[in-house]
Amino acid sequence: MLIAQLTDTHIRVPGSLAYGVVDTAAFLERAVAHLRALSPQPDLVIVTGDLTDFDQPEEYARFRALLAGLPMPMFAVPGNHDSSAGLRAAFPELAVRAAGAAGDKLNYVLEGHPVRVVMLDSSVPGKPHGELGREGLAWLEAQLAAAPERPTLVALHHPPFLTGIGHMDVQNLRDADGLEAVLQRHSQVQALVCGHVHRAVTTRFAGLPASIGPAPAHAVSLALHPGAPPSFHMEPPSLHLHLFTDGRLVTHTSFIGPYDGPYPFFDRNNRLVGAPA
Repeated sequence: MLIAQLTDTHIRVPGSLAYGVVDTAAFLERAVAHLRALSPQPDLVIVTGDLTDFDQPEEYARFRALLAGLPMPMFAVPGNHDSSAGLRAAFPELAVRAAGAAGDKLNYVLEGHPVRVVMLDSSVPGKPHGELGREGLAWLEAQLAAAPERPTLVALHHPPFLTGIGHMDVQNLRDADGLEAVLQRHSQVQALVCGHVHRAVTTRFAGLPASIGPAPAHAVSLALHPGAPPSFHMEPPSLHLHLFTDGRLVTHTSFIGPYDGPYPFFDRNNRLVGAPA
C-alpha cells in the first residue's frame, strides 16, 4: 500500500498570495500533477491540515477544485487555519465518515486497505495550538482496541513533540501526554504522521516512528536558535510517501517538480558508467 501525504497547502481565494509572496494554488497544482505522474500510483492521499489559509468557503472550494484531477481518493483533517465546521461543510462525505465520533471533531477511520488509517482532528476553534480532548482520546482508544491485529497509521495536524523551532513548538498538541499513553497501549500502530511545521522532520514518539510532512509550497525556516523570529524560505517543495511493505511502513520524501534523470548507473555491458577502462 502506498499513501501520499500532503499538508499545509494554505489555499487562498484567487488573486491572493500567502504573505504577499506565495501562490499556494499554483504550488498545489504542481503537487497534483506530481501525484498523477507517480508510478506506482498512491492508493490514497491524506491531507494533514491547513488546507486553507482563512477557513473560507471559497478557499475550500478552490482546494477541492485543484484536487479534482486526482485519480485516487483524498481524505483530510483540519489544521489550525481550518476548522472542523468548515471542513465538514466543504466535504460532507467526510462528515458522514465522522458520524458518531467525539463531539464535533472530524475524527474517522479509513478501512478496507492493508493499512488502517486513523484520521484525528486536533484543531481548536480560533486557536493555533492543538488538542484532541478527553473525548477524542477516548474515541482513539476505542478505535484502536477494535482492531488490535490490523497495521495502523495515525494522522493529525499538530505535532505532539518538540522540533526545536520555537515559534512552531508553542503551537504543538497540548494533550500529547494523553496521546502518548493511548498509543503505547496498542502495538499495531506502525507510525504517527502530522503536519503544521512545513518541514520534513522525523523522531520517535510513544516508541513509534513519528514524522512531520513537508509542505508543497513555502517551508518554515530551519531556525533552531532560541528566540528566532518566525519566517519562511522557498525551499524545493515536496511531500511524503508512506509505503507499507514487508510488514512495515517506510517513509520517502518526494520532491515536486522536474528534475534531471533518471540516469543509468550501468551501461549495456553492465559496466559502471564512466568507470576507468
